[in-house]
Amino acid sequence: MKKPLMWSPLALMMAGLAMPAAAKAPLEQTYQCGMTPTTPIYAIQGDGERSPLVPADKYSSDKTYAVQGVVTAVTQGLYKGVWIQDPQGDGNRATSDGLFVYLRDADALNVQPGDTLCASGKVKEYYGHTQLGVTDNQVAKGPYYGPLAPTAIRVDHGESLKDALERYEGMYVTMDADSELVITRNFGFDYDAFRNNMVLTHRTPLFKPTQLYPALTDEAKALAANNAANQLYIESDQKAKDGQIPYFPGLDAEQGYLRIGDRIEHLSGVMGFSYDQYRLVATNTITAGDIVHRHDRQDAPATVPNTDIKVASFNVLNYFTSASAIGGPLNVTCKDRDHADAKRGCNRGAKTAAEFELQRTKIVNALRAMDADIVGLMELENNGFEAGSAIADLVTHLNAEFADPADHYQFVEPSDAVKNQGAFFGSDAIMVGMIYRPAKVSLAGDAQAVAMPEQHISGENPEGETRELNKYQRDSLLQAFSINGEPLHIVVNHFKSKGSGCYEDWIAGEFETDTADLQGHCNAFRVSAAVTLRDRLQQLDGDVLILGDLNAYAKEDPVRVLTDYQRQPNQRDIMTAAGTEIRGVPMHPTAQAVEKGLGYINLATARLGDKAYSYSYSGELGSLDHAIASASLAEKVVGVEDWHINSVESTLFEYSRQYTGDLVKSTNPFSSSDHDPVIVSLAYPDPVVPVSVTINNRSILPIIPMLNGQKSPDHAWMKWRSQRTFDTQSPLVQGLKLDKDDRIEVTVKALGLIPVHCGSAPASQPMSVRYTGFRCQLR
Repeated sequence: MKKPLMWSPLALMMAGLAMPAAAKAPLEQTYQCGMTPTTPIYAIQGDGERSPLVPADKYSSDKTYAVQGVVTAVTQGLYKGVWIQDPQGDGNRATSDGLFVYLRDADALNVQPGDTLCASGKVKEYYGHTQLGVTDNQVAKGPYYGPLAPTAIRVDHGESLKDALERYEGMYVTMDADSELVITRNFGFDYDAFRNNMVLTHRTPLFKPTQLYPALTDEAKALAANNAANQLYIESDQKAKDGQIPYFPGLDAEQGYLRIGDRIEHLSGVMGFSYDQYRLVATNTITAGDIVHRHDRQDAPATVPNTDIKVASFNVLNYFTSASAIGGPLNVTCKDRDHADAKRGCNRGAKTAAEFELQRTKIVNALRAMDADIVGLMELENNGFEAGSAIADLVTHLNAEFADPADHYQFVEPSDAVKNQGAFFGSDAIMVGMIYRPAKVSLAGDAQAVAMPEQHISGENPEGETRELNKYQRDSLLQAFSINGEPLHIVVNHFKSKGSGCYEDWIAGEFETDTADLQGHCNAFRVSAAVTLRDRLQQLDGDVLILGDLNAYAKEDPVRVLTDYQRQPNQRDIMTAAGTEIRGVPMHPTAQAVEKGLGYINLATARLGDKAYSYSYSGELGSLDHAIASASLAEKVVGVEDWHINSVESTLFEYSRQYTGDLVKSTNPFSSSDHDPVIVSLAYPDPVVPVSVTINNRSILPIIPMLNGQKSPDHAWMKWRSQRTFDTQSPLVQGLKLDKDDRIEVTVKALGLIPVHCGSAPASQPMSVRYTGFRCQLR
């Protein structure tokens, strides 16, 4: 396996440019094929990770070797040179039959696939890429041989994709159904290589190690290593133009789309290696027919039987209305209107009317299809609750999609006592929000803010530099509802992101790099948020549901604090952040070990399994968006769904026009955000009224008993001197569909003709009726 290398950002940006030195003079046809005995390409490649002709302690062979092969590709972008291949090979699948010949002036030879190329030079292990560096223009074009057919990639059972691809280094290869190569990172901008590309893996997409295993466990470390060894980058020779995939010209938001998990077939190219990863430079184009959707698009979430209430969580990807072109009020961080319109100003969302119209339409279409009764929202602009604010704008346009007022939404508005400056919820540019259907659920009391910790502390990093850290988190929103008389508390959250560093990252020397525990920056700060939420929710009675983007995967510390964590000896402690306070009141001056979690249930992993996901980052899937329920509420859950409309889709179809050129976009829900909605279906059946009506017929006449004017659908007649009791299981009572405040009026019909009124009483009150012959008495 190739050894990993460390690269500076500048080196990464210069991918494909910093190649071995070569002669600058124009190529001259003084070198001819057949002049020097050649070494077979497969002998140069060998059956290991390095060429056997390059000494173990060197990057170049001591001797010069001559090679000859058929040209399979000429590249002048990512790799500069000619790819050649032995047309016969040695029959040993462990050795590659292809080789890259570094040649900056390859275009001067005018070679095309199918030509023969001869060259002499030293064999190089250029940062793990076996290639030939031409010496003194010792290169020539030979006779035309004819195009070679690509070799289909195969991965043996038990080997990593990286080990398998070593066999194909330098070769012209293709993918078929048996290659089983699927998308694990959709086509988009790669900030490491500073170019657009896509990543494939073998059989199934990769998952975040901390989605499946607690941080720093052996299992998490092993999965991280496995993920790193199971990636194939799909590149184009030249940088892709905005909004285009060079090898998939049929890219289309409605029909020609790519999703994570899709299998790719018939894509061909040459196999290079750089920046510690194999990279296939595509040389052909594919169509939508070459993409096999593993899990195709689903236009709406599944309909779950026995659902009475649906609750959802949705991160709406910076839904902002404050730009001048949109006209909403300024958010709490804005200085003025110019600040909202500035490229890097206080407005993090759309800045043109067209972009915002697309964003709003996609979000509204997604919410309409979800058809949830309560929705927790994240990344709404924190610009108040008046007309034109983000939350008011969204509700107005969402309601316009429903003709029946019973389907309309209202937003939860915190009281003025909770608001910042009497208008805003918290102090960040974005806030969490909540919308609900008053026809289905009722508010029970005012909305409350769960104030989250701040971090104010200074520290010294391993290099001896001192820095003061001031970090903040968004407040959570807690609202109680009444559903059929039962309380349901919902708290919407958006914990600190993994992006910028906190105090713990600074003192660990990980402020600008990935963290060793794979949980991202500010993990301890998110733990402090989880502890704050835990302590607040422990005070509540009744059903509780935690919703939102916790910026933590399922097995990461903050989620464990909210679920089943219990501190154990000889295991890694979960620690809070140091230097925290809430509204000026100290929380933890120093880091504290968490003793016990909240004990709630992560509904997605409980219902869908550990590989539930709502988000994709760096080619790995996992859940950042959670629905975590108290035990009492978990018993009412009849369905959970991560509706995969965003995480597996291409970011090219999102509302922003930046980097997408003339690509035609769609108003469909797909790529409406970068997070999938999480939808929870709950059973809150109408309460059963404990009905008990006993009727005694003491006359000699047969009678028909009537409740609220209705007779029993079976056995309506009562003979003389008989008794019958109607309870909640009786068809007559069930047909009445009683509420707890309803009354029951009892009558009888003597001989089935003459009505006699007996009386009425509350439906929940036991009743005894005695009929003695044209006289009826209710007790």
